[in-house]
Amino acid sequence: MSDPTRGLHRRRFLTGALGVGAGAALTACTSNEPAGGGGGPAVAPAPAAGGSEPGTPVTIGFSAPAADHGWIAAIAQNAQAQAEQFPDVTFEAVNPTNDIAQQIAAVETLINRGVDALVILPNDGSQLTRVGRQAMDAGVAVINLDRIFDSPLAYRTWIGGDNYGMGVSAGHYIGTRLREAGVANPIIAEIAGIDSLPLTQERSRGFAEALATYGFAVGPRQAADFTAQGGQEVTANLLQASPRLDAVWNHDDDQGIGVLAAINQAGRNEFFMVGGAGSANAMREIQADTGVLKATVTYSPSMASSAVALARLVAQGRGMSDLAEQEVPASITLASATITKENVANYLPLGFES
Repeated sequence: MSDPTRGLHRRRFLTGALGVGAGAALTACTSNEPAGGGGGPAVAPAPAAGGSEPGTPVTIGFSAPAADHGWIAAIAQNAQAQAEQFPDVTFEAVNPTNDIAQQIAAVETLINRGVDALVILPNDGSQLTRVGRQAMDAGVAVINLDRIFDSPLAYRTWIGGDNYGMGVSAGHYIGTRLREAGVANPIIAEIAGIDSLPLTQERSRGFAEALATYGFAVGPRQAADFTAQGGQEVTANLLQASPRLDAVWNHDDDQGIGVLAAINQAGRNEFFMVGGAGSANAMREIQADTGVLKATVTYSPSMASSAVALARLVAQGRGMSDLAEQEVPASITLASATITKENVANYLPLGFES
């Protein structure tokens, strides 16, 4: 942190932020190979843009919500594991919390410590926009992870999953499978997360629009709360009200534990199901191929690994491999892959435990 070139690196990241359109959505030039016990490390940047060799020592601060379910727990684990891959990175994680005021205070502490970059998964993007802007104004590069701040001025780079794309992937898998089976007028159920959240709304919109391309529509629909208990309760109600189903999409594999429990308890197997997010639990179920769960669409917490790698590159004034530009992009949207029995072995190392 006493590096005399630190001010130069900060000026370079600010220049990069202005030089790349904040609305650009690019696929990350990162790898999904597993690292330690967490997510995958980024592909080493090309020598011209900053190679894999150690660079200027940098300190990266990290703040995220408390790990109240598997996906959030994997976010923190992957970030830590990725930082440990870099001998030039000092990783400072503050205590995770679900309290907005406490998270703001924790981020302010990291700013005051003089970290070179911050990776922030906010409890609420809107409510933490001010502290993101505070960090950027202080010359600290902010990598906004998943839940986006209200203003691009509050972050150098945003990286996150594609909620709309999750719905599209699920819709295409279900639509294709039903069409190939010759099912006419299928009954397709949807078990969503929390309906008031924009992410749930985007997932549902992508699902409905993808199904429409096959001439299909969403039938019975219930919203849970991303918990196993909530998933079990709403699924039991949905099954009782729907004597026949052809397919089900469950938005979240954490709540999917309860969804599958309700299905097994009801003794129903006339339909197939698609999950969401990509938990290891769901992948093992898909691999075994003994139940209704046949696929899941990813929203991988490996994005935390990539966020730490991006923070390092930005703080060091380096760019990404395979890109002509010298700066890290301002926005990176990760694609939602469809995991089936045929490819599950490739993704299982990236799965998180629900």
